[in-house]
Amino acid sequence: MPGRFDLDEAALRAILPGEPGYRVGQLRRGLLEGREPDELTDLPKALRARLADEPALRPSLGLVHESVAADGETVKWLWEAGAGGPRIETVLMHYPGRTTVCVSSQAGCAMACSFCATGQLGFERNLSSGEIVEQVVRARSAAAASGRRLGNVVFMGMGEPLANTDRVWAAVHVLHDDVGISARHLTISTVGVVPGIQRLASADLPVNLAVSLHAATDELRNRLVPLGRRYPLEVLVAACAGYVEATRRRLSLEWALIAGTNDTPEQAAALAGIARGIRAHVNLIPLNPTPGYPATGSSPGAVRAFRQRLLELGVNATIRRNRGTDIDAACGQLRASMAGSPVPLVRR
Repeated sequence: MPGRFDLDEAALRAILPGEPGYRVGQLRRGLLEGREPDELTDLPKALRARLADEPALRPSLGLVHESVAADGETVKWLWEAGAGGPRIETVLMHYPGRTTVCVSSQAGCAMACSFCATGQLGFERNLSSGEIVEQVVRARSAAAASGRRLGNVVFMGMGEPLANTDRVWAAVHVLHDDVGISARHLTISTVGVVPGIQRLASADLPVNLAVSLHAATDELRNRLVPLGRRYPLEVLVAACAGYVEATRRRLSLEWALIAGTNDTPEQAAALAGIARGIRAHVNLIPLNPTPGYPATGSSPGAVRAFRQRLLELGVNATIRRNRGTDIDAACGQLRASMAGSPVPLVRR
């Protein structure tokens, strides 16, 4: 059953029979602001009471668990998408001067990256645009309750956004057009779905793109990221170059550092060649090991050395600090631990 944020104007009008047309806008704005129907004080009291019992306006996501980091700066929610439905995750992260929410686009993931526990969970289904929007709305309300303003949305949670492009893009438009989040503050991550990247290059909103690369040679990337066999690096890099040329936006390359695997000088040199060619920024993050992938993340010293080598080769690179490790805040980790099998995991 469609949730409250999957209802279009016609569907909302259908649950407001006999009401003036402007009530549709009032109802939609109120819901997008994170208010429940009985809290919409610009609607008549009797109408609020009726809408509070309207099945079509019930939330799509039921809270299963909330975890808050010891420092209070990271909050993670585990949701059930529909009664008895699959479980998905959302992470709210507070930084000095900004607040970001990381949302899921699918329940599970079919990309099967060797080091990723979400991939190890398998794929269940695509999320609807409304289920994606609801994650943002609820995170924004939580941020406001703590005196913060949600300013950034990253599609870096469970799933591959560009394997669910239609629904993700519909959610992007709601967040941009109706919630008021600038395209410059919306980032879509992909493990390298080339047709999706090409579609973003010609899309009507210049959102940010982050490509989870993790290896700069086909031989290694094919071992880490099975999708690499379908889209070799030459094809992927060409799609990235097309995106940069069409949008004039900086592209980010995500790199999960795995000890003795992709933290070598040879990989740094190959990565630098790719990044310079498309004027990309590189985000480095040490891998959190998973039981299904017998490897460890690079040591802090190795991470710093890898970054220094990239800088020497003319590439802008930053080290991303792990957030919420104490609350299973990596993608897929909370869902797995709540199912009784704790799986530490790095996001794609």
